[in-house]
Amino acid sequence: MSSVKLRHFRLDDAPRLADLANNIKIAVNLRDGFPHPYSLADAENFIKMCMDQNPTQAFAIEYNGEYVGNIGLHPETDVYRKSAEIGYFLGEPYWGKGIMTQAVKQMVEYGFANLDIVRIHTGIFEYNTASQRVLEKCGFKKEAVFEKAIFKNNRLWNEVRYALLKDDK
Repeated sequence: MSSVKLRHFRLDDAPRLADLANNIKIAVNLRDGFPHPYSLADAENFIKMCMDQNPTQAFAIEYNGEYVGNIGLHPETDVYRKSAEIGYFLGEPYWGKGIMTQAVKQMVEYGFANLDIVRIHTGIFEYNTASQRVLEKCGFKKEAVFEKAIFKNNRLWNEVRYALLKDDK
């Protein structure tokens, strides 16, 4: 049985979320919309937003009964409405344990079963090789490299695009 499970957020997750997310090693791998420093108010606002989603699109990741990170699917709109972008983060003390691979597999199953989508995709910063390995272990295919598509920390980086189709999982 998996020691990793996805669950709905609880308001009492906020202090732990703020503690884990307030880490520059996490912030450098995420979009600028992810605050750094990451405050308790940021955590509370994020959790309240997630709790209002219907259907649920973002979940807390639990490992051995402990909150360790977040994962979500963000459905696209207009002509992209059959696609969703996956995003996630894991607290640094839990890196390298296979937790995110299990969480991504569970999120993919949930997304294809509960959201009206046929494609899940994401773009990874070129230097985040751990995230690229997670996606590859979960069956995602590298579709493209968008050269100099990301501007993070005053530098241009390539974005590595991955996707998984419902029919391919």
